[in-house]
Amino acid sequence: MNRRHAPATDRNREPILGVLRRWLPESGHVLEIASGTGQHVAFLAPAFPGLEWQPTELDPEARSSIDAWSRDAPNIRPAIELDAASQTWPVETVDGIFCANMIHIAPIEACAGLLAGAGRVLRPGGVLLLYGPFRRKGAHTAPSNASFDESLRTRDRSWGIRDLETVIDGAAAHGLSHRATVEMPANNFTVVFRAGQDVERSA
Repeated sequence: MNRRHAPATDRNREPILGVLRRWLPESGHVLEIASGTGQHVAFLAPAFPGLEWQPTELDPEARSSIDAWSRDAPNIRPAIELDAASQTWPVETVDGIFCANMIHIAPIEACAGLLAGAGRVLRPGGVLLLYGPFRRKGAHTAPSNASFDESLRTRDRSWGIRDLETVIDGAAAHGLSHRATVEMPANNFTVVFRAGQDVERSA
């Protein structure tokens, strides 16, 4: 099995870890949606020895890469197939969900399905953490994000950087309360939601 490598993961993993330390529980199960190369889960899981991590990917070759990265980690399960847009997921309940850099490189149905699925499988008080670029109040937060968005839509018209407020409202419809929007390096954000609490819709 060959390990795939995404250089951006090495650059953003420490800031992501800092946010996850503040929000993930000390024990339980965490589902990673769209685990990509597997670098994130291989780096993050050792920092949370009380958590069992379940990586997921649609692409079988990506799942092989994930398993290659994490085969020596005692708290990472073998990667499984999961389609975020599906109405059924191959998991029942989890304490946390982490998803990095997926919803803008996928049709909007994947984002909607992710929010709906999180509403179904998160235990009350569980957290959903989304990492990546977002527009705020309909505007890009940096010229580089505007260029990136244009390149994404050129590749596939169904892709593109999502409006944060739309995502917050979509999460609220599935019982997920917006708890924090954390500014990250390279004009990204980590957006935090909690399940089973009073929801907060965007103004």
